[in-house]
Amino acid sequence: MESIQENRIYHGAIYIRLSKEDGDKQESNSVGNQRELILSFLKTKPEIVVCSERIDDGYSGVSFERPAIKALFEDIKAGIIDCVIVKDLSRFGRNYIETGRYIEQVFPFLGVRFIAINDGFDSKISQSQTDGIIIPFKNLMNDAYSRDISVKVRSQIKVRYSRGEYIGAFPVYGYVRSKEDKHKLVIDEFAAMTVRDIFKWKIKGYSNQKIAERLNAAGILSPLEYKRMLGWAFSTTFKLKPVAKWSAQAVSRILENEIYTGNMVQGKESSPNYKVKKKFKKPRSEWAIVENTHDGIITKEDFFLVRRIISTDTRTAPEQKELYLFSGILTCGECGKSMIRRPVKSGGKTYIYYICRTNKIDKTRCSNANRIGELRLKACVQEVIRQEINIFSKADDILTYMDTLPGKDNEVTKYCKRLEKKREEYEYYQNLIMGLYDDYKKEILNRENYNSMKSVYETIIDEICQTIGVLEEGLKELLENNNSKNQWLEEFRDIKNITEINRSLLLFFVKEIVVSNKNYIQIIFNFRNEITVPMGVEGDGQNK
Repeated sequence: MESIQENRIYHGAIYIRLSKEDGDKQESNSVGNQRELILSFLKTKPEIVVCSERIDDGYSGVSFERPAIKALFEDIKAGIIDCVIVKDLSRFGRNYIETGRYIEQVFPFLGVRFIAINDGFDSKISQSQTDGIIIPFKNLMNDAYSRDISVKVRSQIKVRYSRGEYIGAFPVYGYVRSKEDKHKLVIDEFAAMTVRDIFKWKIKGYSNQKIAERLNAAGILSPLEYKRMLGWAFSTTFKLKPVAKWSAQAVSRILENEIYTGNMVQGKESSPNYKVKKKFKKPRSEWAIVENTHDGIITKEDFFLVRRIISTDTRTAPEQKELYLFSGILTCGECGKSMIRRPVKSGGKTYIYYICRTNKIDKTRCSNANRIGELRLKACVQEVIRQEINIFSKADDILTYMDTLPGKDNEVTKYCKRLEKKREEYEYYQNLIMGLYDDYKKEILNRENYNSMKSVYETIIDEICQTIGVLEEGLKELLENNNSKNQWLEEFRDIKNITEINRSLLLFFVKEIVVSNKNYIQIIFNFRNEITVPMGVEGDGQNK
C-alpha cells in the first residue's frame, strides 16, 4: 500500500497571484518570478505533472472571490487537479480563517496535496504538531499584513480627499484631467454645454425622462459612449454592445452631483473593512467636500435651486413635457408642507385649486382649510413679477447680467461644436469599419462576424448622418433669422412683452410662496426680503 502511494502521480495546478492592493512588490512577486520559482522547484518533484496554470493578476488575497482561484476549485471538484502549488501562503490567500479552512479541512478531505514553497509546507510530507502551530500563525500574519496595508491606503485616501485631489478612475462627465496635474479637474467645454443644458431644462420644469429624450433626439452621446469615444473605456474585444442612450437615471446623476459647482465631493461610499468589498452609501456629513477646487460648470445658485426643485413635489403634468407652474413652490403657512393641486368641476367647467396636503389628510394636524384658485394666484404673482422687473430693469448690475446671458451667438457656437463632434464620430466609425475589413482580410474575423459587426457600425453611422442633417438645418435657420434673440432676455428687457408668466421666470425671482389666508399670500424672493400681497380681484368662478 505504501509503495503504491509513493509511486502516485499528482496532477498539479500552478497558482499565481499579484495585487498592488495587498502591497505586493512588483520585482519579487511578479507573475514571471513566481512562475520561474515554482517551475524550478517542480524539477525536483517528478511525481507532479503540471496540468494547468491559474493567474489572478490584480486581485486581493483578502477575498476568495477571484476568477482564477474559482476556476482552480472547479478543476478540483471535477477531479482534474489533485495538487496545488504556490510560491507562499500569502499568494493563496491573506484571509486567516478562509486560508486555514482550505489547508486544514477542505484540501485534506478532497485528497488534494498543497505546497507552499517559500514556507516549506507540503501537506504530503509534513503533518507534524509544529505545522499545526506555524501554518495558522503565518496565515494570521498574512491577514494582519493585509489589514495594515488597508489602513495605510485608507489614510492616504483621506489625506488626498482633504487636499481636494480627484482620485477617481475617470473624471466625471463634463471634466477631464489637467495635463499638469492628474488630480485636478478642468472643464471639457463640449460636454459642459450638455451639462448646462440639463440644468437649464430642469429649472424650466422638464422631467428627467423628457431631458433624456431631448438629448437622445439631438444625437448627443451619453456619458458612457462619450468616454468610449475619448478612448477611456474602449473595449478591444469583438463582443458588440448596444449604444448606451441617455436615461432618466443618467440625468439624475448629473443634477445631483455638486462637483459641477466647483466643489470637490468624494467619499460618498465606503466598505465596512478590508475583507468586505461591497460598498454602502454614507450620510452627507461623512462625505469629503472641499470647496472651490476647480472651475464650476454651473453656478452654486442654480445647483441648489435644482436641488430644491427635486426635493419638492415636482411631478410632471399629464401629457405635458413641463411641470405645473407652481409645483414645489407653494407651501402652507401653518404646517409648512406643500400645497397640492386639485381640479374641481362646477357648472360644466373645471377649476383648479391649491389646498394644504396635511389638512386634506388630517385636519387635526393642520387647520388651514383655505383653498386658493390657480387663476387668481397666477394673476397676482404675475403682477408682482412685473413690478419686480420694473425695479430690476433700472439697476446697472442686472443689465450687465442680462448681457452675459446666452443669446444667438452662443447658440450658433453650440450648434457648430456639436456638428464638429458629430463629424468626428462619423470619421471614428468609418475607421472602425475599415479596421474590420483589414481584420477580415487577415482572417482574424470570419465572414459572419465581419458582416454582423459591419452592419452594427453602419446603423450607427446612419443615425449620425441624420443628426448631422438636423443640426445643419437648425444652424442654417438660426443664421438666416437675423432678428432671433434669446426670448427670455427680450422679455426681461421689455416688460410689455411678458404676456404670461412661465416657470423659468417664476423660479428666477421667487423662492417660495406661502399661503396662510385665501386673501393674502407671502412671496419670498431670491434677491430680497419677502413681501405680503393681496390676492387682488376675484374672478373666473374661483372665489368660492
